[in-house]
Amino acid sequence: MDAKDLRNVVILGHTGSGKTSLSEAALFHTKAITRLGTITDGNTVSDFEPEEIKRGGSIQTTLVSIMDRDTKINFLDTPGYDDFLGEVVSAIRVVEGAAVVVSAPTGVDVGTERAWKMCDAAQIPRMFVVNKMDRENANFAKNVADIQASFGRKCIPFQVPLGEANEFKGVISIIDPPSDIPEEVVADVESARERLIEAAAENDDELGDRYLNGLEISHEEIIAAIRTAIRTSNLVPILATSSSPNAIGIDELLQTTQSFLPAPTDGQPPDMLNSVHPVEYSTEPAGPLAAFVFKTTADPFVGKLSVFRVYQGTIKSNSEVWNSNREHSERIGQLYLPKGKNQENVSEVTAGDIGAIGKLTETLTGDTLSTKDNPVSFAKINQPVGFFRMAVTPASKDDLDKMSMALSRIVEEDPTLHFSRDSNTSESLITGLGDTQIDVALEKIKRKFGADLRVKMPKVPYKETITKVTNSEYRHKKQSGGHGQFGHVLIRLEPQERDEGFAFATEITGGKVPKEYIPSVEKGVIKALDEGSLAGYPLVDLRAVLYDGSYHDVDSSGMSFEIASIQALKQGLKDAQPVLLEPVVSLHVKVPDSYTGEVISDLNVKRGRILGMTPDDGITQIDAEVPLAEIQRYAQDLRSVSHGKGTYTLEFNHYDQVPPNLEVKIIEDAKRDKLEEAA
Repeated sequence: MDAKDLRNVVILGHTGSGKTSLSEAALFHTKAITRLGTITDGNTVSDFEPEEIKRGGSIQTTLVSIMDRDTKINFLDTPGYDDFLGEVVSAIRVVEGAAVVVSAPTGVDVGTERAWKMCDAAQIPRMFVVNKMDRENANFAKNVADIQASFGRKCIPFQVPLGEANEFKGVISIIDPPSDIPEEVVADVESARERLIEAAAENDDELGDRYLNGLEISHEEIIAAIRTAIRTSNLVPILATSSSPNAIGIDELLQTTQSFLPAPTDGQPPDMLNSVHPVEYSTEPAGPLAAFVFKTTADPFVGKLSVFRVYQGTIKSNSEVWNSNREHSERIGQLYLPKGKNQENVSEVTAGDIGAIGKLTETLTGDTLSTKDNPVSFAKINQPVGFFRMAVTPASKDDLDKMSMALSRIVEEDPTLHFSRDSNTSESLITGLGDTQIDVALEKIKRKFGADLRVKMPKVPYKETITKVTNSEYRHKKQSGGHGQFGHVLIRLEPQERDEGFAFATEITGGKVPKEYIPSVEKGVIKALDEGSLAGYPLVDLRAVLYDGSYHDVDSSGMSFEIASIQALKQGLKDAQPVLLEPVVSLHVKVPDSYTGEVISDLNVKRGRILGMTPDDGITQIDAEVPLAEIQRYAQDLRSVSHGKGTYTLEFNHYDQVPPNLEVKIIEDAKRDKLEEAA
């Protein structure tokens, strides 16, 4: 395909707005499929993964390619649910335009607002598609008013619907009205067309002057002005559709996409670097190759499937390319055009188009494929960072052997997931954007790699410390024939300031404990720090001072003094008034101003300490310190109190003493867990 005849468009919107149904209707309308699939039946082209069919919604971005009127449109159907935001971010990165789908019965929703902000951030033109116009309570005028109230008067209807709800039977174009407009909508069409011409004139100084002076403006001039305004995001069309069962308005949607959204030749050029210097970008298929991998799918049979967008040059089957990020050559076998769960073999993919490659050895999402003679790279995808963590364990010994490989593969597929190990609790952790994302990842792991993994809330890495100076003495003496064992130490335990750590000192004089045994005393004390006396958590923030002791010329040894110091510390803890410490995190929450009260109330319940609030253009940032134990499920809690409009980040800050009223329960729980593990 010539790049000027291509359109790359991401389909965005709130979950349940009908994005997948819309792409299905487009395939059906263009005769790419012979039967219109439905979400209910689980037989759409786009939602083909078992996890999507089970949930009745998209969990990944799917490429839906359509040929219509000599134009190829690559629709990227994205998930609407927050947990799969990484898929949306990646898709937005490789398109020139967006279709923001709104459900007619419910109007502008959280996902609509998020889609708009993401388009703004990426500086891509967009259009609104008011879908489900055949449903009960569908009202186009109300949706238009809702959209304009939320996003401004630059959002302009390009159509007038013929009927609504179960009476919806078609749309009348305002761009190019037919000669036989039904009488009941003539006034609406005239009014809407006048507003459209006015909007075109507002975005073109010369047309604006002529419009104000009442001079005639030709149809071609109006179209040109509208096209320019859309491509600069100064005008946003609003369309009406019903994707199923009759695919009403789909033809008009495809026409608008072709006529007004930019081709790769007209879109905003990406930043392309040669080493560290920007290089000029061109959509010439004969130019040096520059392709960007924006999605990776893990498949147990095909291996990795890397989905890419070619920006410059041509990538061909049975060739060799250079991964400039990893400085590694990759062998290209068969190229594909993904079509749902199937792939169509293609011999080449040219500038502007999207395709897929199987079995690349080193390449991951965010990498650039080019030529070794002319290596270029694009900026990495700025993926959202998740803070929702779960501890993951294998269901059986067989699953343990597969666990690391399976988690590594699923993390390649979804870069917003991270697999790590907590050295404090010895737990394997999977971190993501929310519980649904992690549930889906585990289902995929079981289906694709045969590993049955379980998750639970991670342990909180509590620690213990002392609050009082105490002296402890222990004499280790053992006779068993021949050389015995003897070590005698007197140790003073002193509390340190918070986060000051552990320190060891000696005040021995006169050789009461020979110098060669003092390192063994320190070694024993350090070993004993692993397990405190309250609940077996590690000991921190204390100073141990060896101030006296004695030895035996024959029976003393390093091991004897090590044992003596271990027991001395354990014994001394009982009188040192030990307490539990808990990790406290710095939490930064961003919510619309109207939700600050609910968020602060929720944080107060969670023992949070509010440090400050910073309002900025309708959004308030709330900074707080909160115990980690209270916000293990904060992804869900914030979603609930902010109706999905809040975001947050957190990082470890410090350890603080657990309130006495909570300490007893934590100690009881820790002891019960140890008994269960031992059993």
